[in-house]
Formats: sequence, C-alpha cells, structure tokens
Amino acid sequence: MALIHPNVFDAVVAIGITDQQGKKKWVGTGFLYGSFIQANDDGKKQYRIFVVTNKHVFRNLDRILIRFNPQNNEKAIDFPISLLKEDKKPKWKGHATPAVDIAVLEINMKVIHDHGARFSFIRSDEHVLTLDEMKETGISEGDGVFALGYPMGILDDDKQYVILRAGAIARIRDSYDMNKADYLCDIFVFPGNSGGPVFIKPSANAITGTKLNNKSAAIGVVRSYIPYRDMAISQQTKRPRITFEENSGLASIIPMDYVNEVIEAIKGVPTN
Repeated sequence: MALIHPNVFDAVVAIGITDQQGKKKWVGTGFLYGSFIQANDDGKKQYRIFVVTNKHVFRNLDRILIRFNPQNNEKAIDFPISLLKEDKKPKWKGHATPAVDIAVLEINMKVIHDHGARFSFIRSDEHVLTLDEMKETGISEGDGVFALGYPMGILDDDKQYVILRAGAIARIRDSYDMNKADYLCDIFVFPGNSGGPVFIKPSANAITGTKLNNKSAAIGVVRSYIPYRDMAISQQTKRPRITFEENSGLASIIPMDYVNEVIEAIKGVPTN
C-alpha cells in the first residue's frame, strides 16, 4: 500500500549550478506545480506549469540546471534555464512579503517533453491542501508528513532519485490563527532540501470524535531547518569565543497558500 502517489517523485526536481570549474553542484530542490486554468469541453484540464522553490535558492543566480530522468533507462537530462530576462530583471517571481521565502518560475514543458524527459506535476485542484482545507480536514500536531528533496545535494551522477524523509507536524495552530506565516515540522532537513514539497501522510486511524484524513496532498514547502546554537565561553575573560550551530530537528514549512498567492499575482500581469 503506497502512502504517497508514485507520480509525485517525477514532479520533484533537483536544482543545480555549474561552478567556475565547470562542475555541477546541486544546491536546492524544486517541484513542478500545475495551476488549474480550465476544463475543455471533452473534460481535459488545462494547467500553467511552474517550478516552485525558495527565493534563497534562486537569489543571486543568473542560470540554473534542472534535472529530470529520461523516459528510457539512459542518463538524466540536465536542462539549463536562464533566470534573467534580456534587461537583467529576474524571470522568476517571489512572494511580495519579504519573510515568505517562496519563488515561482513559469516553465515551458513542451521543450522538456520533446527531449524525452519523464515528469509529472502537482495539480492545484487535486493534490493540494490550503491552510483552511487542512484545518477543515482536522490536520493538527502529531499528524505524519513526508518531505521530498535532495539533502546535502545527494544525487547520483547520472540519475535523479528523490529522497523522502518522514516526520510529523510539530506546531501549526499559530498558522491556523494567522499569527505565523510558517509552521513547524519535526523532521530532519538539510541544505539542499530547500524548496522541496511536504505531503501529509494519509492515515487509516483517528481518535474518536476527530476526522480521518485518507488523502496524500501537498501541504507546504520546506524553507529551512531551525538551528540550535550554543556558545563556548572563555574561562578567562568570560566572553563568548565560539558559536556552535546544530540542526534542531525542527523545520520551517511554508503553506501552499503562499505559492498560490504568487501564481495569482503572475496571472494578474498581462502578457505582451
């Protein structure tokens, strides 16, 4: 029994750069997100496809690589994508609130399809829960989650296989009350996980009187881990000399609401 749909793994992409020596370095995670437009007369749905990640993954970069697995058993396909327009302004759009670390880049999937890449995308009308929907569903602290990404840039030389880590929602009531833009999960993420999707884990059991969630859906985007800091104090001067930083095991997660807000802002801009 699968707890997350296999197609999700083909929606998550590694984001990389090429250093001055020409070596590829994988610096973050993104995922393909389909924003629903309309359904045709034959029932076929139309979507605009975006790469979603964090602002800090795209910031200060001119060009990135996005990796896909091929349809056959050949080596992975790395697509170079410029992040700047001809006037040097960014092609991607970040959330208007500086503290909301969400970046969105519209992408032409026909080019990727024509090169034989295997991909899927997370559908806004089918595979996503907003904060209101999460609250209505009864999702709360203790519910299981999955984070998908490429921690520490762990990636095979010739393939793209995403790493899944399991955890639980640690604190979300302050987000439900709109007092915080993010919520916390008890899950180990590391540099490289930034921008990866978080999915709620479906459950077959629930406490009497509470709702049962049997749906696997995207509920957020990894921003970063929450650091734990400690100081070494000089015994002679009593002044702090060295600061140590550790991963607390808590991660900051940005709700999908903010992804939708960026995309709605993009849709509101007329195209030439």
